[in-house]
Amino acid sequence: MKICLYLEFYHFWGGRFFKDIGTGLLSSYKNQKKALESLGIAYVEQWDDTCDILQINTPWLKSLWLIKKARRRGKKIIIWSHVTAEDAREVFWFNKYFFPLIKKYLTYVYGLADLVFCPSEYTKSLLVAYGLPAAKLIVQSNGVDCGFFYEDSQRREAARKEFSCDGLVVGTVGLVIPRKGVDNFIALAKEHPERQFIWFGKIYSQLMAKGLPKVLPVNVKFTGFVGDINAAFNALDIFIFLSTEENQGMVILEAAAVGLPILVKGLPCYQGWLVHNANCLIAKNDDEVKNYLDLLLVDADL
Repeated sequence: MKICLYLEFYHFWGGRFFKDIGTGLLSSYKNQKKALESLGIAYVEQWDDTCDILQINTPWLKSLWLIKKARRRGKKIIIWSHVTAEDAREVFWFNKYFFPLIKKYLTYVYGLADLVFCPSEYTKSLLVAYGLPAAKLIVQSNGVDCGFFYEDSQRREAARKEFSCDGLVVGTVGLVIPRKGVDNFIALAKEHPERQFIWFGKIYSQLMAKGLPKVLPVNVKFTGFVGDINAAFNALDIFIFLSTEENQGMVILEAAAVGLPILVKGLPCYQGWLVHNANCLIAKNDDEVKNYLDLLLVDADL
């Protein structure tokens, strides 16, 4: 068996499209490659007719062309539903205007697959609501590579020195877009001027997404893209994730692999694997986020 594992734009223009971004999508793609290698399954990253299965990660136009080509040749199609209309709507400011079109397009493309991998039961429920048959929707976590994400005291020391970390540090990892909870993150930092808050992740141009305030609290730092993401996690003492829409939230898995205490704002996609007071703290609203963070800051056992 041979699989074509395809991520659109990954090899385009020397890989510049995915350079210095750092997304869960890219992490998932790398995890898929490692999984296939560990199982001894042959794969390529560009289509050729000797492949038995085409596995798509982003259902955009080149991917759609490949899907139709593979179907004509009788190949099996797997598509990862990393993208839904609901989460795409809140990435860039202009996406909300295309929500109905994105939903219709995704319904069509996902409908061409023999199997659709859904990162969570929540994502599956969205696709069922789109009209896709539940029988071909398989819930499959993106997973986490514990050989890459782990507690590392040397990385922690180096990263804290690089980013001038002092004392207990609260932080997060992810693209700096409104959906990830940028405003709430800054508001929390203002509530705790004695603590340092750091956000590791790419900052988009204001042409694409709402920009950061011109004046930030002195205890807040947005680093932009960082090359060693494991070191970034290790630099933190408390991980918070305030996103308002996710299909899974891979950074939570990664933070857990590093052993960080985790505070999230409750989302449907967390049901079934995140448990309040067991493996994280789950806040129902902004007031609970503040209260739980206050608790984490004073309770070392948590």
